[in-house]
Amino acid sequence: MSEPTEALAAAPPPPPGPPENPPQAGRSVTARATAAGVAVSLLLIAAIVLGSRLLRDFDSALLPYAVATVFLAFGVAYRYTVWVSAPGARRLFKKGFGSFFSAANFKKAPTALPKMTATYLGFQKFLGARSRARWAAHQLIFWGCLLAAAITFPLTWGWFTFTSDSGSGPGYEMRIWGFKVVGFNSLDLLGWLMFHGLDIAAVLVIPGASYFLWRRMKDRGAITGQRFAYDLLPLICLIVISVTGLLLTFSSIFLHGGGYEFLAILHMVSVVFTLIYIPFGKFFHIVQRPAAVGMQLFKYTARQDEEIFACKRCGEPIDTTPYVENLRGTMQDLRLDFHAFAEYCPRCKRVLRGNAYLTHVKKGFK
Repeated sequence: MSEPTEALAAAPPPPPGPPENPPQAGRSVTARATAAGVAVSLLLIAAIVLGSRLLRDFDSALLPYAVATVFLAFGVAYRYTVWVSAPGARRLFKKGFGSFFSAANFKKAPTALPKMTATYLGFQKFLGARSRARWAAHQLIFWGCLLAAAITFPLTWGWFTFTSDSGSGPGYEMRIWGFKVVGFNSLDLLGWLMFHGLDIAAVLVIPGASYFLWRRMKDRGAITGQRFAYDLLPLICLIVISVTGLLLTFSSIFLHGGGYEFLAILHMVSVVFTLIYIPFGKFFHIVQRPAAVGMQLFKYTARQDEEIFACKRCGEPIDTTPYVENLRGTMQDLRLDFHAFAEYCPRCKRVLRGNAYLTHVKKGFK
Protein backbone atom coordinates (compact mmCIF):
# COMPACT_ATOMS: atom_id res chain seq x y z
CA MET A 1 0.00 0.00 0.00
CA SER A 2 1.36 3.40 -0.97
CA GLU A 3 1.57 6.15 1.58
CA PRO A 4 0.12 9.56 0.64
CA THR A 5 3.56 11.12 0.47
CA GLU A 6 4.75 8.35 -1.85
CA ALA A 7 1.66 8.77 -4.03
CA LEU A 8 2.30 12.43 -4.29
CA ALA A 9 5.97 11.88 -5.04
CA ALA A 10 5.07 9.52 -7.86
CA ALA A 11 2.70 12.03 -9.39
CA PRO A 12 4.03 14.57 -11.87
CA PRO A 13 4.63 17.97 -10.28
CA PRO A 14 2.08 20.66 -10.97
CA PRO A 15 2.93 22.87 -13.93
CA PRO A 16 4.61 26.17 -13.09
CA GLY A 17 2.25 29.05 -12.98
CA PRO A 18 1.89 32.62 -11.87
CA PRO A 19 1.84 33.43 -8.15
CA GLU A 20 -1.45 32.77 -6.41
CA ASN A 21 -4.08 35.51 -6.63
CA PRO A 22 -1.98 38.31 -8.18
CA PRO A 23 -3.68 41.70 -7.76
CA GLN A 24 -3.79 42.36 -11.50
CA ALA A 25 -5.64 39.06 -12.05
CA GLY A 26 -8.40 40.13 -9.69
CA ARG A 27 -8.70 43.48 -11.44
CA SER A 28 -8.82 41.86 -14.87
CA VAL A 29 -11.62 39.49 -13.79
CA THR A 30 -13.61 42.42 -12.41
CA ALA A 31 -13.04 44.38 -15.62
CA ARG A 32 -14.13 41.46 -17.81
CA ALA A 33 -17.18 40.81 -15.65
CA THR A 34 -18.18 44.49 -15.73
CA ALA A 35 -17.73 44.63 -19.51
CA ALA A 36 -19.83 41.46 -19.93
CA GLY A 37 -22.57 42.89 -17.69
CA VAL A 38 -22.67 46.19 -19.58
CA ALA A 39 -22.72 44.41 -22.96
CA VAL A 40 -25.58 42.08 -21.98
CA SER A 41 -27.55 44.97 -20.47
CA LEU A 42 -27.17 47.04 -23.64
CA LEU A 43 -28.23 44.07 -25.77
CA LEU A 44 -31.34 43.62 -23.63
CA ILE A 45 -32.20 47.32 -23.88
CA ALA A 46 -31.82 47.11 -27.66
CA ALA A 47 -34.01 43.99 -27.71
CA ILE A 48 -36.68 45.79 -25.66
CA VAL A 49 -36.68 48.79 -28.00
CA LEU A 50 -36.76 46.70 -31.18
CA GLY A 51 -39.11 44.01 -29.85
CA SER A 52 -41.65 46.60 -28.71
CA ARG A 53 -41.52 48.20 -32.17
CA LEU A 54 -39.54 51.23 -31.04
CA LEU A 55 -41.45 51.36 -27.71
CA ARG A 56 -44.81 51.58 -29.49
CA ASP A 57 -46.03 48.49 -27.60
CA PHE A 58 -44.12 49.25 -24.39
CA ASP A 59 -46.33 49.83 -21.34
CA SER A 60 -44.86 52.68 -19.28
CA ALA A 61 -46.63 51.34 -16.19
CA LEU A 62 -44.29 48.35 -16.35
CA LEU A 63 -41.13 50.48 -16.52
CA PRO A 64 -39.88 49.50 -13.00
CA TYR A 65 -40.11 45.82 -13.95
CA ALA A 66 -38.22 46.43 -17.20
CA VAL A 67 -35.47 48.37 -15.39
CA ALA A 68 -35.19 45.52 -12.87
CA THR A 69 -34.70 42.99 -15.69
CA VAL A 70 -31.86 45.13 -17.08
CA PHE A 71 -30.20 45.07 -13.65
CA LEU A 72 -30.87 41.33 -13.56
CA ALA A 73 -29.13 40.88 -16.92
CA PHE A 74 -26.12 42.88 -15.72
CA GLY A 75 -25.89 40.93 -12.45
CA VAL A 76 -26.21 37.51 -14.10
CA ALA A 77 -23.57 38.31 -16.74
CA TYR A 78 -21.24 39.82 -14.12
CA ARG A 79 -21.50 36.93 -11.65
CA TYR A 80 -21.37 34.27 -14.37
CA THR A 81 -18.16 35.76 -15.75
CA VAL A 82 -16.61 35.83 -12.28
CA TRP A 83 -17.74 32.25 -11.66
CA VAL A 84 -16.36 30.96 -14.98
CA SER A 85 -13.04 32.73 -14.31
CA ALA A 86 -12.28 30.37 -11.41
CA PRO A 87 -10.15 27.37 -12.54
CA GLY A 88 -12.60 24.69 -11.42
CA ALA A 89 -15.65 26.39 -12.91
CA ARG A 90 -13.77 27.22 -16.10
CA ARG A 91 -12.98 23.54 -16.69
CA LEU A 92 -16.58 22.62 -15.87
CA PHE A 93 -17.83 25.25 -18.31
CA LYS A 94 -15.54 24.14 -21.13
CA LYS A 95 -16.20 20.44 -20.69
CA GLY A 96 -19.94 20.88 -20.14
CA PHE A 97 -20.71 23.16 -23.03
CA GLY A 98 -18.21 21.34 -25.22
CA SER A 99 -20.28 18.20 -24.64
CA PHE A 100 -23.45 20.13 -25.51
CA PHE A 101 -22.19 20.95 -29.00
CA SER A 102 -20.07 17.87 -29.66
CA ALA A 103 -20.99 16.05 -32.88
CA ALA A 104 -19.10 12.97 -31.65
CA ASN A 105 -21.23 12.85 -28.48
CA PHE A 106 -24.39 13.18 -30.54
CA LYS A 107 -23.35 10.26 -32.73
CA LYS A 108 -22.55 8.07 -29.72
CA ALA A 109 -25.71 8.94 -27.76
CA PRO A 110 -28.23 10.97 -29.82
CA THR A 111 -30.93 10.83 -27.14
CA ALA A 112 -28.67 11.61 -24.17
CA LEU A 113 -28.92 15.41 -24.30
CA PRO A 114 -32.75 15.70 -24.49
CA LYS A 115 -33.09 12.94 -21.89
CA MET A 116 -30.73 14.62 -19.42
CA THR A 117 -32.27 18.02 -20.07
CA ALA A 118 -35.69 16.61 -19.21
CA THR A 119 -34.66 14.50 -16.21
CA TYR A 120 -31.93 16.73 -14.74
CA LEU A 121 -33.21 20.21 -15.59
CA GLY A 122 -36.95 19.72 -15.98
CA PHE A 123 -37.98 16.99 -13.55
CA GLN A 124 -34.84 16.99 -11.33
CA LYS A 125 -34.95 13.29 -10.57
CA PHE A 126 -31.81 13.57 -8.46
CA LEU A 127 -33.92 15.37 -5.84
CA GLY A 128 -36.42 12.51 -5.76
CA ALA A 129 -33.67 10.19 -4.55
CA ARG A 130 -33.29 12.38 -1.45
CA SER A 131 -36.92 13.02 -0.57
CA ARG A 132 -40.18 12.79 -2.50
CA ALA A 133 -41.63 15.72 -0.58
CA ARG A 134 -38.64 17.93 -1.40
CA TRP A 135 -38.84 16.85 -5.04
CA ALA A 136 -42.55 17.69 -5.25
CA ALA A 137 -42.06 21.08 -3.58
CA HIS A 138 -39.14 21.91 -5.87
CA GLN A 139 -41.21 20.94 -8.91
CA LEU A 140 -44.01 23.28 -7.82
CA ILE A 141 -41.58 26.17 -7.44
CA PHE A 142 -39.73 25.37 -10.66
CA TRP A 143 -42.74 25.14 -12.95
CA GLY A 144 -44.52 28.02 -11.22
CA CYS A 145 -41.54 30.35 -11.62
CA LEU A 146 -40.96 29.17 -15.19
CA LEU A 147 -44.58 29.92 -16.10
CA ALA A 148 -44.43 33.33 -14.40
CA ALA A 149 -41.19 34.25 -16.19
CA ALA A 150 -42.55 33.11 -19.58
CA ILE A 151 -45.52 35.44 -19.11
CA THR A 152 -44.02 38.38 -17.23
CA PHE A 153 -40.77 39.04 -19.09
CA PRO A 154 -42.22 39.33 -22.63
CA LEU A 155 -45.10 41.46 -21.33
CA THR A 156 -42.70 43.70 -19.43
CA TRP A 157 -40.52 44.17 -22.49
CA GLY A 158 -43.47 44.95 -24.77
CA TRP A 159 -42.97 41.82 -26.86
CA PHE A 160 -46.45 40.48 -26.07
CA THR A 161 -49.57 42.61 -26.37
CA PHE A 162 -53.25 41.85 -25.89
CA THR A 163 -55.68 44.00 -27.86
CA SER A 164 -59.45 43.94 -27.83
CA ASP A 165 -61.44 43.43 -31.02
CA SER A 166 -64.36 45.58 -29.90
CA GLY A 167 -62.88 47.98 -27.36
CA SER A 168 -64.30 46.24 -24.29
CA GLY A 169 -63.98 42.55 -25.26
CA PRO A 170 -64.75 39.75 -24.91
CA GLY A 171 -62.73 39.06 -28.09
CA TYR A 172 -58.95 39.58 -27.75
CA GLU A 173 -55.88 39.11 -29.90
CA MET A 174 -52.44 38.16 -28.66
CA ARG A 175 -49.64 39.69 -30.72
CA ILE A 176 -45.92 38.97 -30.59
CA TRP A 177 -43.72 41.76 -31.96
CA GLY A 178 -46.79 43.20 -33.60
CA PHE A 179 -47.82 40.00 -35.40
CA LYS A 180 -51.11 38.35 -34.51
CA VAL A 181 -50.57 34.90 -33.01
CA VAL A 182 -53.98 33.85 -31.73
CA GLY A 183 -57.41 35.29 -31.14
CA PHE A 184 -59.51 34.17 -28.19
CA ASN A 185 -62.62 34.89 -26.21
CA SER A 186 -61.88 36.08 -22.67
CA LEU A 187 -64.97 34.26 -21.40
CA ASP A 188 -63.98 30.75 -22.53
CA LEU A 189 -61.37 28.40 -21.05
CA LEU A 190 -58.50 29.59 -23.26
CA GLY A 191 -59.24 33.20 -22.40
CA TRP A 192 -59.40 32.42 -18.68
CA LEU A 193 -56.03 30.66 -18.85
CA MET A 194 -54.54 33.57 -20.78
CA PHE A 195 -55.61 36.15 -18.22
CA HIS A 196 -54.96 34.03 -15.12
CA GLY A 197 -51.65 32.41 -16.02
CA LEU A 198 -49.84 34.35 -13.29
CA ASP A 199 -52.48 33.30 -10.74
CA ILE A 200 -51.86 29.67 -11.69
CA ALA A 201 -48.12 30.23 -11.26
CA ALA A 202 -48.72 31.75 -7.82
CA VAL A 203 -50.87 28.79 -6.75
CA LEU A 204 -47.99 26.47 -7.71
CA VAL A 205 -45.28 28.50 -6.01
CA ILE A 206 -46.96 29.15 -2.64
CA PRO A 207 -47.18 25.53 -1.38
CA GLY A 208 -43.70 24.68 -2.67
CA ALA A 209 -42.03 27.72 -1.07
CA SER A 210 -44.08 27.27 2.12
CA TYR A 211 -42.92 23.67 2.46
CA PHE A 212 -39.25 24.65 2.22
CA LEU A 213 -39.78 27.56 4.62
CA TRP A 214 -41.48 25.21 7.10
CA ARG A 215 -38.69 22.67 6.70
CA ARG A 216 -36.03 25.28 7.36
CA MET A 217 -37.86 26.30 10.52
CA LYS A 218 -38.28 22.73 11.84
CA ASP A 219 -35.56 20.48 10.41
CA ARG A 220 -32.45 20.46 12.60
CA GLY A 221 -30.18 19.62 9.72
CA ALA A 222 -31.47 22.61 7.74
CA ILE A 223 -31.40 24.98 10.73
CA THR A 224 -27.76 24.24 11.51
CA GLY A 225 -26.19 25.82 8.45
CA GLN A 226 -28.86 28.17 7.14
CA ARG A 227 -28.47 31.91 6.72
CA PHE A 228 -31.39 34.32 6.63
CA ALA A 229 -30.34 36.31 3.56
CA TYR A 230 -29.25 33.24 1.60
CA ASP A 231 -31.74 30.52 2.60
CA LEU A 232 -34.87 32.16 4.03
CA LEU A 233 -35.15 35.47 2.20
CA PRO A 234 -35.60 33.93 -1.30
CA LEU A 235 -38.50 31.79 -0.05
CA ILE A 236 -40.13 34.75 1.69
CA CYS A 237 -39.80 36.82 -1.51
CA LEU A 238 -41.47 34.10 -3.59
CA ILE A 239 -44.36 33.84 -1.13
CA VAL A 240 -44.83 37.64 -0.95
CA ILE A 241 -44.81 37.95 -4.75
CA SER A 242 -47.31 35.12 -5.15
CA VAL A 243 -49.67 36.24 -2.37
CA THR A 244 -49.74 39.89 -3.48
CA GLY A 245 -50.33 38.77 -7.08
CA LEU A 246 -53.34 36.70 -6.02
CA LEU A 247 -54.62 39.57 -3.87
CA LEU A 248 -54.52 41.87 -6.90
CA THR A 249 -56.83 39.47 -8.74
CA PHE A 250 -59.05 39.15 -5.66
CA SER A 251 -59.27 42.93 -5.33
CA SER A 252 -60.21 43.48 -8.96
CA ILE A 253 -62.88 40.74 -9.00
CA PHE A 254 -64.45 40.83 -5.53
CA LEU A 255 -63.55 44.23 -4.04
CA HIS A 256 -64.09 46.36 -7.17
CA GLY A 257 -60.47 47.55 -6.99
CA GLY A 258 -60.38 48.25 -3.26
CA GLY A 259 -56.80 48.49 -2.02
CA TYR A 260 -55.54 47.75 -5.52
CA GLU A 261 -53.01 50.61 -5.64
CA PHE A 262 -51.34 49.62 -2.37
CA LEU A 263 -51.19 45.97 -3.40
CA ALA A 264 -49.79 46.89 -6.82
CA ILE A 265 -46.98 48.91 -5.24
CA LEU A 266 -46.19 46.16 -2.73
CA HIS A 267 -46.18 43.56 -5.51
CA MET A 268 -43.94 45.71 -7.70
CA VAL A 269 -41.43 46.33 -4.89
CA SER A 270 -41.22 42.63 -4.05
CA VAL A 271 -40.74 41.63 -7.71
CA VAL A 272 -38.12 44.30 -8.39
CA PHE A 273 -36.18 43.39 -5.24
CA THR A 274 -36.25 39.69 -6.11
CA LEU A 275 -35.08 40.25 -9.68
CA ILE A 276 -32.14 42.34 -8.51
CA TYR A 277 -31.36 39.81 -5.77
CA ILE A 278 -31.28 36.74 -8.07
CA PRO A 279 -27.65 37.04 -9.32
CA PHE A 280 -26.24 37.48 -5.82
CA GLY A 281 -28.26 34.95 -3.83
CA LYS A 282 -29.31 31.33 -3.83
CA PHE A 283 -31.33 31.66 -7.05
CA PHE A 284 -28.09 31.99 -9.01
CA HIS A 285 -27.94 28.17 -9.15
CA ILE A 286 -30.68 28.42 -11.80
CA VAL A 287 -28.14 30.01 -14.15
CA GLN A 288 -25.42 27.52 -13.21
CA ARG A 289 -27.53 24.38 -13.67
CA PRO A 290 -27.12 24.01 -17.49
CA ALA A 291 -23.34 23.69 -17.02
CA ALA A 292 -23.96 20.84 -14.58
CA VAL A 293 -26.13 19.12 -17.20
CA GLY A 294 -23.26 19.42 -19.65
CA MET A 295 -20.92 17.81 -17.14
CA GLN A 296 -23.34 14.93 -16.66
CA LEU A 297 -23.41 14.49 -20.45
CA PHE A 298 -19.61 14.56 -20.48
CA LYS A 299 -19.48 11.72 -17.92
CA TYR A 300 -22.28 9.75 -19.62
CA THR A 301 -20.65 9.72 -23.06
CA ALA A 302 -17.33 8.69 -21.51
CA ARG A 303 -19.08 5.71 -19.89
CA GLN A 304 -20.35 4.66 -23.32
CA ASP A 305 -16.71 4.11 -24.29
CA GLU A 306 -16.12 2.17 -21.06
CA GLU A 307 -13.42 4.65 -19.99
CA ILE A 308 -13.66 3.83 -16.29
CA PHE A 309 -10.79 4.82 -14.01
CA ALA A 310 -9.96 2.30 -11.27
CA CYS A 311 -8.62 3.21 -7.84
CA LYS A 312 -4.84 2.81 -7.74
CA ARG A 313 -4.99 1.14 -4.33
CA CYS A 314 -7.96 -1.22 -4.34
CA GLY A 315 -8.91 -1.35 -8.02
CA GLU A 316 -12.52 -0.28 -7.46
CA PRO A 317 -13.98 1.95 -10.21
CA ILE A 318 -13.99 5.64 -9.29
CA ASP A 319 -15.49 7.41 -12.28
CA THR A 320 -14.80 7.90 -15.96
CA THR A 321 -11.17 8.44 -16.93
CA PRO A 322 -11.80 11.85 -18.55
CA TYR A 323 -13.63 12.99 -15.40
CA VAL A 324 -10.75 11.95 -13.11
CA GLU A 325 -8.25 13.63 -15.43
CA ASN A 326 -10.39 16.76 -15.42
CA LEU A 327 -10.49 16.77 -11.60
CA ARG A 328 -6.75 16.28 -11.38
CA GLY A 329 -6.15 19.07 -13.87
CA THR A 330 -8.37 21.40 -11.84
CA MET A 331 -6.40 20.65 -8.68
CA GLN A 332 -3.17 21.39 -10.57
CA ASP A 333 -4.62 24.67 -11.82
CA LEU A 334 -5.37 25.56 -8.19
CA ARG A 335 -1.78 24.58 -7.30
CA LEU A 336 -2.96 21.98 -4.78
CA ASP A 337 -0.07 19.61 -4.08
CA PHE A 338 -2.31 16.63 -3.28
CA HIS A 339 -3.78 16.26 -6.80
CA ALA A 340 -2.64 12.62 -6.85
CA PHE A 341 -5.47 11.78 -4.45
CA ALA A 342 -7.89 12.14 -7.38
CA GLU A 343 -6.70 8.67 -8.43
CA TYR A 344 -8.00 6.99 -5.25
CA CYS A 345 -11.53 6.08 -4.20
CA PRO A 346 -13.07 7.80 -1.13
CA ARG A 347 -12.40 4.80 1.15
CA CYS A 348 -8.74 4.59 0.17
CA LYS A 349 -8.35 8.34 0.61
CA ARG A 350 -9.49 7.96 4.22
CA VAL A 351 -7.07 5.07 4.77
CA LEU A 352 -4.16 7.01 3.28
CA ARG A 353 -4.95 10.08 5.38
CA GLY A 354 -5.12 7.90 8.50
CA ASN A 355 -1.76 6.28 7.74
CA ALA A 356 -0.22 9.67 7.09
CA TYR A 357 -1.49 10.92 10.45
CA LEU A 358 -0.18 7.80 12.20
CA THR A 359 3.23 8.04 10.54
CA HIS A 360 3.91 11.77 10.59
CA VAL A 361 1.95 13.01 13.62
CA LYS A 362 1.09 10.42 16.24
CA LYS A 363 4.35 8.45 16.06
CA GLY A 364 6.26 11.69 16.32
CA PHE A 365 5.03 12.29 19.87
CA LYS A 366 7.48 11.34 22.60
